Amino acid sequence: MKKPLFTGSGVAIVTPFTKETVDLPTLGKLLDFQMKNGTDAIIVCGTTGEASTMSYRERMRTIEFCVDHVDGRLAVIAGTGSNSTENALALSRDAERAGADGLLLVTPYYNKASQSGLIRHFQVIADGVDVPLILYDVPSRTGVTIAPETYAELAKHPNINGVKEAGGNFSNIQKTRNLCPEDFTIWSGNDDETAAICMLGGKGVISVVAN
Repeated sequence: MKKPLFTGSGVAIVTPFTKETVDLPTLGKLLDFQMKNGTDAIIVCGTTGEASTMSYRERMRTIEFCVDHVDGRLAVIAGTGSNSTENALALSRDAERAGADGLLLVTPYYNKASQSGLIRHFQVIADGVDVPLILYDVPSRTGVTIAPETYAELAKHPNINGVKEAGGNFSNIQKTRNLCPEDFTIWSGNDDETAAICMLGGKGVISVVAN
């Protein structure tokens, strides 16, 4: 039985910048604020964290800083997705080495992968690490939707913990819940859909508003 990486509200934390690079002292203050005020997990270098505009070195330094600063008090989940399977796997392995408790993997954007392609992409990454993965379905940004039947296949992998669902299709979410085992966790990826997704069996939210 897989245990959810977290339940409740995990913050998709913003990444503060100076004019040159990531502002780590300010990031530390934001992390302190989150821990003081009861967030359940830190999700670093996701979409809200501006990962798509950061260099590889900036992403890894930010993940390392969060892991060190949080120091085991909460789960730290690192965004390591890419539209290149090879790049996503390298990021994921480096984030695991840095001490991340889990990884957030967005669907390969722009490529418009087939469902079988999505399965292979995520399975390769899940096979290459020893920490849990949260899939991230956000078709408005990536151009591809993960089908419920695809979730059912991916849920068989011991390292795939669940999904951050931001597709806005509640019938698909209900079908996913029906097809997948109970230990495949669904988190809302949109703050305004959290209550509805929890009523369909979701375990919480990866939240922007939590910032």
